Amino acid sequence: MADRRGLLIILSSPSGAGKSTLTRRLLDWDPAFRFSVSATTRAPRPGEEHGRDYFFLDRAEFEDLIDTGGMLEHAEVFGNFYGSPRKPVEEAILSGHDVLFDIDWQGGQQVRNSALGKDVVSIFILPPSIAELERRLKTRGQDSDEVIAGRMQKSRDEISHWAEYDYVLVNRDLDAAYDELKAIVTAERLKRERQTGLNEFVRRLNKEFEERQ
Repeated sequence: MADRRGLLIILSSPSGAGKSTLTRRLLDWDPAFRFSVSATTRAPRPGEEHGRDYFFLDRAEFEDLIDTGGMLEHAEVFGNFYGSPRKPVEEAILSGHDVLFDIDWQGGQQVRNSALGKDVVSIFILPPSIAELERRLKTRGQDSDEVIAGRMQKSRDEISHWAEYDYVLVNRDLDAAYDELKAIVTAERLKRERQTGLNEFVRRLNKEFEERQ
């Protein structure tokens, strides 16, 4: 049995605020982390593997998981379902692993309202300014001006949900934000209710007192 129950960590931000980079750093920092693999009803693309990139399900399988509470969150995008299966996340948490979710505010709401809501630690990442957010999107060199304009328009709605999260980080400097993120995780891991072996440990301490009398 693990000495603590794992965390379900939700990271959300507008595109360009640094969420993906911070997620990769956390995964490299500690092998106790697991990244939540999503399920989808779309067909696999070349090179994608079931269970590594996605859990590829047919529509009937996906809808059955929704109906039976097997999805922590889900959405339909361009005719295909995407979502987070509950079972692998629950198994990871019970074995003491922390699970990272890179999802938007809508998915975050669903996970917080799910059966595993008590395990959630939600963190929203803000850019230092809108001008800097746009600069980062352009510097990446991945998107056209039209796509960047769409991301900037969407970011206003995303940022409006910042107050729904347990923690909010302003990513002025990536290294500083990373240190703050690790501090949050470390503190949450040490919360009394997450340390599953604590009652037994204190019981042994009391027994030692009794044996000394």
